[in-house]
Amino acid sequence: MAKSIHQLIEIAREEISRITGLELGSTLSTSKDERGWLVSLEVVEKHSIPDQMDVLATYDMILDDDGKLIEFNRRSLRKRVDAEAEAEAVE
Repeated sequence: MAKSIHQLIEIAREEISRITGLELGSTLSTSKDERGWLVSLEVVEKHSIPDQMDVLATYDMILDDDGKLIEFNRRSLRKRVDAEAEAEAVE
């Protein structure tokens, strides 16, 4: 039976945590295309002191309608401070 979008996000979050062993951050986006459901998640790759220097990774995960993981890959890495600087520039 097809899963709801909320269920698919929870499955993706559980899977990325289990696969990588990394601390979960934010769910960035969810969309559906011909390959399945694309869920983009952010995780903490490396904790640093100060926290602004933490290294964050964005992972893209593709799941089918039943929540089976089809594919995942790390799309990008950034320091936490990089996003904070961008947000301040927008304001």
